[in-house]
Amino acid sequence: MVNRIVLNETSYFGRGARENTSTEIKSRNLKKALVVTDEGIIKSGVLNMVVSQLDKDSIEYVIFDKVKPNPTVSIVKEGVNIAKQEGIDVLVAVGGGSSIDTAKAIGIILANPEFADVVSLDGVANTKNKSIPIIALPTTAGTAAEVTINYVITDEARVKKMVCVDVHDIPVVAIIDPDLMDGMPQAIAASTGMDALTHAMEGYITKAGWLIPDMFHLNSMALLYKNLEKAANDKDKGAIENVAYAQYIAGMGFSNVGLGIVHSMAHSLGAYFDTPHGVANALLLPHVLKFNGAACPELYVNMGNAFGLDMTGLTKEEAVDKVVSAVKDLSKRLNIPQTLQEIGIPEEMIPTLAKQAINDACTAGNPRNVTVEDIIKIYQEAYK
Repeated sequence: MVNRIVLNETSYFGRGARENTSTEIKSRNLKKALVVTDEGIIKSGVLNMVVSQLDKDSIEYVIFDKVKPNPTVSIVKEGVNIAKQEGIDVLVAVGGGSSIDTAKAIGIILANPEFADVVSLDGVANTKNKSIPIIALPTTAGTAAEVTINYVITDEARVKKMVCVDVHDIPVVAIIDPDLMDGMPQAIAASTGMDALTHAMEGYITKAGWLIPDMFHLNSMALLYKNLEKAANDKDKGAIENVAYAQYIAGMGFSNVGLGIVHSMAHSLGAYFDTPHGVANALLLPHVLKFNGAACPELYVNMGNAFGLDMTGLTKEEAVDKVVSAVKDLSKRLNIPQTLQEIGIPEEMIPTLAKQAINDACTAGNPRNVTVEDIIKIYQEAYK
Protein backbone atom coordinates (compact mmCIF):
# COMPACT_ATOMS: atom_id res chain seq x y z
CA MET A 1 0.00 0.00 0.00
CA VAL A 2 1.24 3.49 -0.85
CA ASN A 3 0.57 6.33 1.59
CA ARG A 4 0.90 10.06 0.90
CA ILE A 5 1.77 13.03 3.09
CA VAL A 6 1.26 16.65 1.97
CA LEU A 7 2.77 19.45 4.08
CA ASN A 8 3.67 23.13 3.70
CA GLU A 9 6.66 24.12 1.60
CA THR A 10 8.02 26.11 4.55
CA SER A 11 7.01 26.49 8.20
CA TYR A 12 8.33 28.70 10.99
CA PHE A 13 7.93 28.06 14.71
CA GLY A 14 8.60 30.20 17.76
CA ARG A 15 7.98 33.57 19.32
CA GLY A 16 8.65 36.31 16.81
CA ALA A 17 8.29 33.97 13.83
CA ARG A 18 5.84 36.43 12.26
CA GLU A 19 8.83 38.58 11.28
CA ASN A 20 9.45 36.10 8.46
CA THR A 21 6.22 37.08 6.69
CA SER A 22 7.82 39.89 4.70
CA THR A 23 10.88 37.80 3.91
CA GLU A 24 8.72 35.10 2.37
CA ILE A 25 6.68 37.59 0.34
CA LYS A 26 9.79 39.29 -1.03
CA SER A 27 11.69 36.07 -1.72
CA ARG A 28 8.79 34.86 -3.86
CA ASN A 29 8.69 38.17 -5.76
CA LEU A 30 5.10 38.80 -4.69
CA LYS A 31 3.81 42.36 -4.81
CA LYS A 32 0.47 42.91 -3.07
CA ALA A 33 -1.22 41.00 -0.26
CA LEU A 34 -4.81 40.58 0.80
CA VAL A 35 -4.73 40.22 4.59
CA VAL A 36 -7.67 37.94 5.45
CA THR A 37 -8.84 38.35 9.03
CA ASP A 38 -11.79 39.32 11.24
CA GLU A 39 -12.79 42.40 13.20
CA GLY A 40 -12.02 40.75 16.54
CA ILE A 41 -8.39 40.18 15.56
CA ILE A 42 -8.12 43.85 14.63
CA LYS A 43 -9.70 45.07 17.87
CA SER A 44 -7.46 42.81 19.97
CA GLY A 45 -4.33 44.38 18.49
CA VAL A 46 -3.08 41.03 17.21
CA LEU A 47 -3.36 41.99 13.54
CA ASN A 48 -1.11 44.98 14.13
CA MET A 49 1.62 42.59 15.28
CA VAL A 50 1.66 41.23 11.73
CA VAL A 51 0.88 44.21 9.52
CA SER A 52 3.33 46.48 11.36
CA GLN A 53 6.03 44.20 9.98
CA LEU A 54 4.58 44.54 6.49
CA ASP A 55 4.58 48.32 6.91
CA LYS A 56 8.18 48.28 8.09
CA ASP A 57 9.23 46.29 5.04
CA SER A 58 7.13 48.34 2.59
CA ILE A 59 4.89 45.44 1.60
CA GLU A 60 1.68 46.68 -0.05
CA TYR A 61 -1.50 45.16 1.35
CA VAL A 62 -5.27 45.48 1.65
CA ILE A 63 -7.19 44.25 4.71
CA PHE A 64 -10.28 42.06 4.25
CA ASP A 65 -11.85 41.79 7.71
CA LYS A 66 -15.28 40.35 6.90
CA VAL A 67 -14.55 36.82 8.12
CA LYS A 68 -17.04 35.35 10.60
CA PRO A 69 -17.03 32.09 12.58
CA ASN A 70 -18.23 29.30 10.27
CA PRO A 71 -17.45 31.42 7.15
CA THR A 72 -19.98 31.39 4.33
CA VAL A 73 -20.10 31.22 0.56
CA SER A 74 -21.07 34.91 0.39
CA ILE A 75 -18.03 35.94 2.46
CA VAL A 76 -15.74 33.99 0.14
CA LYS A 77 -17.27 35.62 -2.93
CA GLU A 78 -16.80 39.07 -1.41
CA GLY A 79 -13.15 38.29 -0.72
CA VAL A 80 -12.60 37.03 -4.27
CA ASN A 81 -14.09 40.22 -5.73
CA ILE A 82 -11.87 42.46 -3.60
CA ALA A 83 -8.78 40.41 -4.46
CA LYS A 84 -9.53 40.78 -8.16
CA GLN A 85 -10.18 44.52 -7.91
CA GLU A 86 -6.96 45.10 -5.99
CA GLY A 87 -4.68 42.94 -8.15
CA ILE A 88 -3.72 40.66 -5.26
CA ASP A 89 -1.05 38.01 -5.81
CA VAL A 90 -0.60 36.69 -2.23
CA LEU A 91 -2.94 36.04 0.68
CA VAL A 92 -1.88 36.55 4.29
CA ALA A 93 -4.35 34.80 6.59
CA VAL A 94 -4.29 36.02 10.20
CA GLY A 95 -6.75 34.46 12.60
CA GLY A 96 -8.30 31.16 13.55
CA GLY A 97 -9.50 28.42 11.23
CA SER A 98 -12.25 30.64 9.83
CA SER A 99 -9.78 33.19 8.45
CA ILE A 100 -7.44 30.57 7.06
CA ASP A 101 -10.28 28.55 5.53
CA THR A 102 -11.67 31.70 3.90
CA ALA A 103 -8.24 32.49 2.47
CA LYS A 104 -7.97 28.96 1.08
CA ALA A 105 -11.29 29.25 -0.73
CA ILE A 106 -10.38 32.68 -2.10
CA GLY A 107 -6.97 31.47 -3.25
CA ILE A 108 -8.35 28.38 -4.97
CA ILE A 109 -10.98 30.40 -6.87
CA LEU A 110 -8.48 33.04 -7.96
CA ALA A 111 -6.35 30.27 -9.46
CA ASN A 112 -9.34 28.22 -10.71
CA PRO A 113 -12.08 30.72 -11.71
CA GLU A 114 -14.35 27.96 -12.99
CA PHE A 115 -15.15 27.30 -9.30
CA ALA A 116 -16.34 30.86 -8.65
CA ASP A 117 -19.74 29.62 -7.43
CA VAL A 118 -17.85 28.22 -4.38
CA VAL A 119 -20.39 25.40 -3.87
CA SER A 120 -18.72 23.31 -6.60
CA LEU A 121 -15.70 23.05 -4.28
CA ASP A 122 -17.70 20.84 -1.90
CA GLY A 123 -15.97 17.50 -1.31
CA VAL A 124 -12.95 16.61 -3.43
CA ALA A 125 -12.89 19.24 -6.17
CA ASN A 126 -11.05 18.59 -9.42
CA THR A 127 -9.06 21.82 -9.41
CA LYS A 128 -6.20 22.07 -11.88
CA ASN A 129 -4.06 24.84 -10.37
CA LYS A 130 -2.51 25.51 -7.00
CA SER A 131 -4.02 28.31 -4.97
CA ILE A 132 -2.29 31.65 -5.28
CA PRO A 133 0.32 31.71 -2.47
CA ILE A 134 -1.09 31.74 1.05
CA ILE A 135 0.91 32.61 4.15
CA ALA A 136 -1.03 31.48 7.21
CA LEU A 137 -0.50 32.86 10.71
CA PRO A 138 -2.87 31.17 13.17
CA THR A 139 -3.95 33.16 16.23
CA THR A 140 -5.71 30.22 17.88
CA ALA A 141 -4.23 26.84 18.72
CA GLY A 142 -6.70 24.31 17.46
CA THR A 143 -7.76 24.01 13.84
CA ALA A 144 -4.33 23.47 12.24
CA ALA A 145 -5.84 24.93 9.05
CA GLU A 146 -2.41 26.31 8.24
CA VAL A 147 -1.08 22.79 7.53
CA THR A 148 -4.11 20.90 6.22
CA ILE A 149 -5.38 20.17 2.71
CA ASN A 150 -8.98 20.88 3.62
CA TYR A 151 -11.18 23.80 4.55
CA VAL A 152 -14.79 24.22 5.63
CA ILE A 153 -17.22 26.76 4.19
CA THR A 154 -20.92 27.06 5.06
CA ASP A 155 -23.37 27.02 2.17
CA GLU A 156 -26.20 29.19 3.47
CA ALA A 157 -28.66 28.02 0.80
CA ARG A 158 -28.33 24.32 1.67
CA VAL A 159 -27.63 24.89 5.39
CA LYS A 160 -24.54 22.74 5.03
CA LYS A 161 -20.94 22.96 6.11
CA MET A 162 -18.97 21.97 3.02
CA VAL A 163 -15.81 20.01 3.76
CA CYS A 164 -13.55 20.89 0.82
CA VAL A 165 -10.53 18.64 0.30
CA ASP A 166 -7.85 19.75 -2.13
CA VAL A 167 -4.06 19.36 -2.14
CA HIS A 168 -3.93 22.64 -4.06
CA ASP A 169 -5.21 24.68 -1.09
CA ILE A 170 -2.42 24.13 1.45
CA PRO A 171 -0.64 27.36 2.43
CA VAL A 172 2.87 27.56 1.02
CA VAL A 173 4.05 29.04 4.32
CA ALA A 174 2.80 28.40 7.86
CA ILE A 175 4.00 30.66 10.66
CA ILE A 176 3.34 29.37 14.18
CA ASP A 177 4.06 32.32 16.46
CA PRO A 178 2.81 31.82 20.04
CA ASP A 179 3.00 35.59 20.55
CA LEU A 180 -0.16 35.78 18.43
CA MET A 181 -1.94 33.33 20.75
CA ASP A 182 -1.11 34.68 24.21
CA GLY A 183 -4.15 36.96 24.34
CA MET A 184 -6.81 34.38 23.52
CA PRO A 185 -9.76 34.55 25.94
CA GLN A 186 -9.97 31.45 28.16
CA ALA A 187 -13.07 30.12 26.40
CA ILE A 188 -11.46 30.32 22.95
CA ALA A 189 -8.17 28.85 24.15
CA ALA A 190 -10.06 25.98 25.77
CA SER A 191 -12.39 25.17 22.88
CA THR A 192 -9.75 25.45 20.16
CA GLY A 193 -7.39 23.33 22.24
CA MET A 194 -10.07 20.67 22.55
CA ASP A 195 -10.52 20.90 18.79
CA ALA A 196 -6.83 20.03 18.45
CA LEU A 197 -7.22 17.11 20.85
CA THR A 198 -10.17 15.87 18.79
CA HIS A 199 -8.01 16.04 15.66
CA ALA A 200 -5.27 14.02 17.32
CA MET A 201 -7.57 11.37 18.74
CA GLU A 202 -9.88 11.00 15.72
CA GLY A 203 -6.91 11.04 13.37
CA TYR A 204 -5.21 8.31 15.38
CA ILE A 205 -8.14 5.89 15.35
CA THR A 206 -9.35 6.61 11.81
CA LYS A 207 -9.49 3.73 9.34
CA ALA A 208 -6.67 5.24 7.27
CA GLY A 209 -4.18 5.52 10.15
CA TRP A 210 -0.60 4.37 9.59
CA LEU A 211 2.87 4.71 11.09
CA ILE A 212 3.90 8.32 10.44
CA PRO A 213 0.55 10.04 11.15
CA ASP A 214 0.21 7.78 14.22
CA MET A 215 3.50 9.20 15.49
CA PHE A 216 2.25 12.75 14.98
CA HIS A 217 -1.07 12.07 16.67
CA LEU A 218 0.34 10.38 19.77
CA ASN A 219 2.89 13.13 20.34
CA SER A 220 0.22 15.78 19.84
CA MET A 221 -2.04 14.06 22.40
CA ALA A 222 0.77 13.94 24.94
CA LEU A 223 1.50 17.66 24.59
CA LEU A 224 -2.15 18.70 24.63
CA TYR A 225 -3.23 16.61 27.60
CA LYS A 226 -0.31 17.84 29.70
CA ASN A 227 -0.40 21.51 28.65
CA LEU A 228 -3.89 22.60 27.58
CA GLU A 229 -5.27 23.31 31.04
CA LYS A 230 -2.22 25.42 31.98
CA ALA A 231 -2.35 27.23 28.63
CA ALA A 232 -6.06 28.07 28.72
CA ASN A 233 -6.71 28.57 32.45
CA ASP A 234 -3.35 29.83 33.73
CA LYS A 235 -1.98 31.55 30.60
CA ASP A 236 1.35 29.80 31.15
CA LYS A 237 3.55 30.92 28.24
CA GLY A 238 5.48 27.68 28.00
CA ALA A 239 2.23 25.71 27.90
CA ILE A 240 0.83 28.05 25.24
CA GLU A 241 3.87 27.30 23.07
CA ASN A 242 3.46 23.55 23.56
CA VAL A 243 -0.22 23.70 22.64
CA ALA A 244 0.60 25.79 19.56
CA TYR A 245 3.05 23.18 18.35
CA ALA A 246 0.80 20.28 19.32
CA GLN A 247 -2.12 21.54 17.24
CA TYR A 248 0.18 21.88 14.20
CA ILE A 249 1.53 18.36 14.76
CA ALA A 250 -2.04 17.02 14.89
CA GLY A 251 -2.73 18.79 11.60
CA MET A 252 0.28 17.12 10.00
CA GLY A 253 -1.41 13.85 10.85
CA PHE A 254 -5.14 14.15 10.35
CA SER A 255 -4.88 16.16 7.13
CA ASN A 256 -3.35 13.09 5.55
CA VAL A 257 -5.60 10.36 6.99
CA GLY A 258 -8.96 11.98 7.69
CA LEU A 259 -11.20 12.17 10.76
CA GLY A 260 -14.46 10.63 11.98
CA ILE A 261 -17.98 11.31 13.17
CA VAL A 262 -17.11 13.78 15.92
CA HIS A 263 -16.43 16.15 13.06
CA SER A 264 -19.40 14.99 11.01
CA MET A 265 -21.73 15.69 13.91
CA ALA A 266 -20.02 18.97 14.79
CA HIS A 267 -20.35 20.17 11.20
CA SER A 268 -24.13 19.69 11.38
CA LEU A 269 -24.30 21.74 14.57
CA GLY A 270 -22.25 24.48 12.96
CA ALA A 271 -24.38 24.55 9.82
CA TYR A 272 -27.74 24.74 11.58
CA PHE A 273 -26.91 26.62 14.78
CA ASP A 274 -23.57 28.33 14.12
CA THR A 275 -22.12 26.39 17.06
CA PRO A 276 -18.41 27.18 17.53
CA HIS A 277 -16.54 24.24 16.06
CA GLY A 278 -14.27 23.65 19.03
CA VAL A 279 -17.18 23.63 21.47
CA ALA A 280 -19.11 21.16 19.31
CA ASN A 281 -16.11 18.84 19.02
CA ALA A 282 -15.29 18.98 22.73
CA LEU A 283 -18.89 18.27 23.73
CA LEU A 284 -19.27 15.31 21.36
CA LEU A 285 -15.80 13.78 21.68
CA PRO A 286 -16.34 11.63 24.84
CA HIS A 287 -19.59 10.21 23.47
CA VAL A 288 -18.09 9.26 20.12
CA LEU A 289 -14.96 7.84 21.77
CA LYS A 290 -17.19 5.60 23.84
CA PHE A 291 -19.06 4.46 20.71
CA ASN A 292 -15.84 3.77 18.76
CA GLY A 293 -14.10 1.93 21.60
CA ALA A 294 -15.42 -1.46 20.51
CA ALA A 295 -13.71 -1.12 17.13
CA CYS A 296 -10.13 -0.52 18.30
CA PRO A 297 -9.68 -0.83 22.09
CA GLU A 298 -5.95 -1.50 21.73
CA LEU A 299 -5.51 2.01 20.35
CA TYR A 300 -7.16 3.43 23.47
CA VAL A 301 -4.41 1.85 25.56
CA ASN A 302 -1.87 3.74 23.46
CA MET A 303 -3.83 6.99 23.81
CA GLY A 304 -4.02 6.53 27.58
CA ASN A 305 -0.28 5.97 27.72
CA ALA A 306 0.25 9.16 25.70
CA PHE A 307 -1.81 11.02 28.30
CA GLY A 308 0.41 9.57 31.04
CA LEU A 309 -2.33 7.39 32.51
CA ASP A 310 -1.60 4.02 34.09
CA MET A 311 -3.17 1.56 31.64
CA THR A 312 -1.56 -1.56 33.14
CA GLY A 313 -3.76 -4.64 33.43
CA LEU A 314 -6.98 -3.03 32.23
CA THR A 315 -9.59 -4.93 30.26
CA LYS A 316 -10.53 -3.54 26.85
CA GLU A 317 -13.66 -1.97 28.26
CA GLU A 318 -11.78 -0.47 31.22
CA ALA A 319 -9.15 1.01 28.91
CA VAL A 320 -11.81 2.68 26.78
CA ASP A 321 -13.66 4.00 29.83
CA LYS A 322 -10.48 5.39 31.38
CA VAL A 323 -9.59 7.39 28.27
CA VAL A 324 -13.16 8.63 27.84
CA SER A 325 -13.27 9.75 31.47
CA ALA A 326 -9.92 11.53 31.16
CA VAL A 327 -11.15 13.50 28.14
CA LYS A 328 -14.44 14.39 29.80
CA ASP A 329 -12.71 15.49 33.01
CA LEU A 330 -10.29 17.71 31.04
CA SER A 331 -13.22 19.28 29.22
CA LYS A 332 -14.93 20.03 32.54
CA ARG A 333 -11.78 21.60 33.99
CA LEU A 334 -11.69 23.85 30.93
CA ASN A 335 -15.33 24.92 31.54
CA ILE A 336 -16.50 23.57 28.19
CA PRO A 337 -20.30 23.12 27.93
CA GLN A 338 -21.18 19.48 28.55
CA THR A 339 -24.57 19.01 26.88
CA LEU A 340 -26.39 20.00 23.72
CA GLN A 341 -29.23 21.28 25.88
CA GLU A 342 -26.79 23.64 27.61
CA ILE A 343 -25.87 25.30 24.30
CA GLY A 344 -29.49 25.66 23.20
CA ILE A 345 -29.88 22.87 20.63
CA PRO A 346 -33.55 21.84 20.24
CA GLU A 347 -33.92 18.12 20.89
CA GLU A 348 -36.41 17.75 18.04
CA MET A 349 -33.65 18.74 15.58
CA ILE A 350 -31.55 15.66 16.34
CA PRO A 351 -32.89 13.52 13.44
CA THR A 352 -32.22 16.35 10.98
CA LEU A 353 -28.70 16.85 12.34
CA ALA A 354 -28.04 13.11 12.11
CA LYS A 355 -29.19 12.85 8.49
CA GLN A 356 -26.74 15.55 7.47
CA ALA A 357 -23.92 14.09 9.57
CA ILE A 358 -24.16 10.64 8.00
CA ASN A 359 -23.41 12.21 4.60
CA ASP A 360 -20.51 14.35 5.83
CA ALA A 361 -17.10 13.78 4.23
CA CYS A 362 -15.58 12.80 7.59
CA THR A 363 -17.97 9.91 8.25
CA ALA A 364 -16.16 7.45 5.98
CA GLY A 365 -13.04 7.60 8.13
CA ASN A 366 -14.76 6.59 11.37
CA PRO A 367 -13.21 3.37 12.74
CA ARG A 368 -16.61 1.84 13.47
CA ASN A 369 -19.25 1.65 10.77
CA VAL A 370 -22.14 3.90 11.65
CA THR A 371 -25.80 4.35 10.74
CA VAL A 372 -28.15 7.32 11.04
CA GLU A 373 -29.71 5.58 14.02
CA ASP A 374 -26.31 5.33 15.72
CA ILE A 375 -25.70 9.04 15.24
CA ILE A 376 -29.17 9.89 16.56
CA LYS A 377 -28.41 7.86 19.68
CA ILE A 378 -25.06 9.61 20.21
CA TYR A 379 -26.70 13.03 19.86
CA GLN A 380 -29.35 11.95 22.36
CA GLU A 381 -26.70 10.79 24.82
CA ALA A 382 -25.00 14.17 24.48
CA TYR A 383 -28.26 16.09 24.87
CA LYS A 384 -28.52 16.19 28.67
